Amino acid sequence: MEHVNPFDVVKQQIDECARILGLSPDVIAMLKSPMRELQVSLPVRMDDGYTQVFQGFRVQHNDARGITKGGIRFHPDETIDTVRALAAWMTWKTALLDLPLGGAKGGVVCNPKEMSPGELERLSRAYVRSVFPFIGPEKDVPAPDVYTSPQVMAWMMDEYSVIAGKPQFGVFTGKPLPLGGSPGRADATARGGIYTIREAARVLGIDLSKATIAVQGYGNAGFFAARLCSELFGAKIVAMCDSSGGVCCLAGADPYEAHACKIETGSVCNLADMESISNEDILELDVDVLIPAAVENVITHHNAPRIKARIVAELANGPTTPEADEILYQKGIHVIPDFLCNAGGVTVSYFEMVQNFYLYFWDEAEIRERLDKKMTAAYHSVLNTSREYKINMRQAAYVRAVERVVEAMRLRGWV
Repeated sequence: MEHVNPFDVVKQQIDECARILGLSPDVIAMLKSPMRELQVSLPVRMDDGYTQVFQGFRVQHNDARGITKGGIRFHPDETIDTVRALAAWMTWKTALLDLPLGGAKGGVVCNPKEMSPGELERLSRAYVRSVFPFIGPEKDVPAPDVYTSPQVMAWMMDEYSVIAGKPQFGVFTGKPLPLGGSPGRADATARGGIYTIREAARVLGIDLSKATIAVQGYGNAGFFAARLCSELFGAKIVAMCDSSGGVCCLAGADPYEAHACKIETGSVCNLADMESISNEDILELDVDVLIPAAVENVITHHNAPRIKARIVAELANGPTTPEADEILYQKGIHVIPDFLCNAGGVTVSYFEMVQNFYLYFWDEAEIRERLDKKMTAAYHSVLNTSREYKINMRQAAYVRAVERVVEAMRLRGWV
């Protein structure tokens, strides 16, 4: 995979949007500069008795439209620039879905796969102790992300509540249901993406009951996306992969069997009666829908000319570089950009915030109905903007989101 600094990608995308909208240099400078950044050292007592020091980050990109919101990632390759980029994408994502929020992100450099539950709990609590003054229900509300979970959110919420001296369930979202979590949060990212795939298929005249799907990345979002494509549409899942590699079968695979195989053996690579395929080759399969659901910068100017899917639905953050975007657009491939396609997670997290604030919870059917309405409206807003300006879908998503952020900045007298 080509190494590309994700924050450089963000700044390049802002420049493209600024050119289309005719933004002034001072506005551009504010959009490129995170409002607040925090870097912390987290000493954690490990099970062997030794203390290990982990590096943590929290970036609040822009709060012109409201308190900031964004996940916390535990990952061995985490960097401050990755967190900056993800915080900026959260700003655009919340604006695009017309949520009264700004964008933030957090991360800790660690390998949770090599840590015990006790070590993860101590790390989670140490992170909250370090960032406590910077987060809160009326400041910045974190959520789960890569290699964090509802359990991690529960530990973090508890630590925050201990320090605050009172229950503060609303400071984190993505919590377990008994601790104020929202119904429908587990599959929200994938379900929101599926709603946009449904709308795109209608626009392009694709019959999803006969469609072929390839899923690059079989974590939480990838599994739920495969399952929902199969269950809701009757689509055929012909390929999937994870960090260890992938498998392919033109007759189709059972998403549940693949998920069980990953849990039992650690990888979908061990799924029986399937051909092996690399993470790179799965991107170039001749399928109706390609779902990148793993990491950043997997579709670049090197492989974009070989992409054959009719729809690229980006459940991952930043899977396509700006150079690749233009290539896909010229090829007539319909890209559903990340901060539209994967906005279901933050949307249901916002619903969780609302429910926590007024201590009344909707049922899952109502959550799904509200999510469908939000995602469908956002998709068609981006599509109409793309057609109006004659620009690609990512540029259109940026135009709609940045317009809303800049309007709030101007109304507040910042620019």
